[in-house]
Amino acid sequence: MRPGHLDPASFEALLDANPSLTDIELSNYGEMFLNPKLAQLLRIAFDRGVVIHADNGVNLNHASPEILESLVQLQVRSITVSIDGASPEVYAHYRRKGDFDRVIGHITQINEYKRKYCSSFPLLTWQFIVFGHNEHEIEAAKTKAAELGMRFKPKISWDDDFSPIKDSKLVQIRTGLHSTREDHYRATGKDYNRSICHQLWKAPVLNWDGRVMGCCRNFWGDFGADAFHDGLSASLETPKLQHAREALMGRAPMNPEIPCATCDLYLTMQRDANWITPHEVAPSDQPDILLSIVPIPETSPATHVDIFVTPGREVNRLFLARPPQAHRLQLGVNLGALVTLPPGDYVVYALPKQLDPTFRKQYPALPPATLPIKITDRPIIREFQIPLTGRL
Repeated sequence: MRPGHLDPASFEALLDANPSLTDIELSNYGEMFLNPKLAQLLRIAFDRGVVIHADNGVNLNHASPEILESLVQLQVRSITVSIDGASPEVYAHYRRKGDFDRVIGHITQINEYKRKYCSSFPLLTWQFIVFGHNEHEIEAAKTKAAELGMRFKPKISWDDDFSPIKDSKLVQIRTGLHSTREDHYRATGKDYNRSICHQLWKAPVLNWDGRVMGCCRNFWGDFGADAFHDGLSASLETPKLQHAREALMGRAPMNPEIPCATCDLYLTMQRDANWITPHEVAPSDQPDILLSIVPIPETSPATHVDIFVTPGREVNRLFLARPPQAHRLQLGVNLGALVTLPPGDYVVYALPKQLDPTFRKQYPALPPATLPIKITDRPIIREFQIPLTGRL
């Protein structure tokens, strides 16, 4: 796979020719932050209501303050950062030439911009590949991730022979993972990364130059189409790609010229006759919209706020007297409440509270705030701010 960068003009043309696209994963083999025109790519997507995420993983070693700010301003939904250690020494054991402190500094900057713009996005995940040399730092990494407002996601190593895990039982207790992918296979009967094959149906991968790669595992061949030249729809229905789908379901022998033919995920399926099922790759229902509700304290003395959302256009005062289950946020610590809802009309309720953590002082009740909102079918993430000094 030759190196290069996604060209903004090609990206813009692809989105304009396919207005039904709602979200795009902008990471694969390589590092999106090395693209000198990344901010332009994010702007192109944002202006068209297309949500960008980088959940396949970034290393975040190289990023300017301007780019970090644009992640928040242009509402990148989520980013997974590969940090395989909780200290510079352990991190560098696998992430050669990486700088742990610089990565943590970039995450801190992102969080500062999120506070500046009162935004929950991008949602951040700390991905931790578990090895023998870092297993003792799992708990420290979890703690650091929580301090940075990140979700913690452990992962089994690709290579069972590189820095093998020493205490398998302890690792399983701390992460819920098996020590190796072979152990996972023996315990479940399925390959650890079987779901990658679903991408051929649900989220086909394109290379930076438009070539159809099929999935994020493939870097050694393509499916004989160029989405920038041939068009997205046509390139995703090439004979090679259609044949690969049939073969992965066990309906046809695999063509040796197709990249899947040498992939160990396919070879495991072939050996076990455990093929991809129609249920696994069935089209998803219309996705709900991910909402971030951000309370703005203004002059409120509140320390916490309970937030909930109800359908309809009018404020229902019964909910103020008997609130339903709510998201409780600590102001200054939690940025916003995340909820998923289908498109429609809703009312956001915010119940500010002034709480004494020692329970020695009782503060008077604070007035509630409400905000009518309308959710459309795109973009598939939305953010609303609700002032706590607002009126009903």
